[in-house]
Amino acid sequence: MTPNVENLEDLAAHIESRMPDAVRSTQIRVGELTVLAERDHILSLLRFLRDDQQCNFETLIDICGVDYPERNERFEVVYHLLSMRMNHRIRIRIRTDEETAVPSSVAVWPAANWFEREAFDMYGIQFSDHPDLRRILTDYGFEGFPLRKDFPLTGHYEVRFDDLEKRVVYEPVKLTQEYRNFDFLSPWEGMTAELPGDEKAGGGN
Repeated sequence: MTPNVENLEDLAAHIESRMPDAVRSTQIRVGELTVLAERDHILSLLRFLRDDQQCNFETLIDICGVDYPERNERFEVVYHLLSMRMNHRIRIRIRTDEETAVPSSVAVWPAANWFEREAFDMYGIQFSDHPDLRRILTDYGFEGFPLRKDFPLTGHYEVRFDDLEKRVVYEPVKLTQEYRNFDFLSPWEGMTAELPGDEKAGGGN
């Protein structure tokens, strides 16, 4: 059963009253509570959400990154938590930039280890005090961060198996920068009013 809005409003008020330094704002939308939090207080907020008897968010579902390159703090780190006891879900968002590290939450939830490594690998988000912050999905020699919105769609290198050398080789992508921009039109959107072959339609026998 999904918690009603009144229950979520009570939960939001409880969190704001108990953690005023950590909470910047709360929002309830589509039956879900989202908290915009202060980066430097994220660990105290996460511990409170886990341990407080009105919250009981004992399960970390996910940690992911979001990129807003037009902002000074271009990244958001988003935490999704679940309380099986209270039948509540909550989303916590914090903001950071390319240089400022986010406190690692591995000490609160050990499962955060791989989630934070993925956010580092895909976005370049730094996590302080992480026990093993290294790439997890891409190769160790990979350049750049694939989920940043300014990362070229073609990447920087192509990977292939060389039959002569009997090993995987990396080669720079030879596509010039001008051809890295795509209009994202489907084949039908790019067509004119008349399709090839239309001149035959409606003709004689």
